Amino acid sequence: MNVKRRVSTGGAPEGSGRRESRLIVRDADPEELDEVSVLIREAYIEYEHSIPSRHWKFYLENITDVRSRLGVSELIVAELDKQLVGAVTLYLETLPSLREDWPEGWAGVRVLAVPPAYRQRGIGRTLMEECIRRCRKKNIKTIGLHAGPAMAVARKMYEDMGFARAPVYDFQPGPDIVVMAYRLDL
Repeated sequence: MNVKRRVSTGGAPEGSGRRESRLIVRDADPEELDEVSVLIREAYIEYEHSIPSRHWKFYLENITDVRSRLGVSELIVAELDKQLVGAVTLYLETLPSLREDWPEGWAGVRVLAVPPAYRQRGIGRTLMEECIRRCRKKNIKTIGLHAGPAMAVARKMYEDMGFARAPVYDFQPGPDIVVMAYRLDL
């Protein structure tokens, strides 16, 4: 099912003669998967030097492999003027393979990605709001997500949206990396 929702992103000043842009939030189409992978790479490349090089290659391959998550998650994209400008992966059910990350019954959010050229426009927040909306529709009571130490802007946005630190769900993929957990009770 391809869900589409139009969301105003503000737009041109009144009387400017420019048309107002509308952000469309929807499920990704199968033919867009390669484009979403490139978008994720572009959004995350700034973190390359904050992750030890021995972990970076694996991490980048994992987050850009959107196809491997399709059967168990929803890949949600943001489109502005027919251009993909953001993406997020939503797991509406805690799969057995993810139970080490989150308790049964929680939803999980992964790989929120907005390329640098489109940041500070509310696109990431809009994608997160869509995840929250979908969870509420499914009567899910808690959403979990992880964010690295270098993701300060994203962590502030999550906190501003009501997510709270959940250190019990932090994980350490390597001796020099701690990934911080957050939860939102709906």
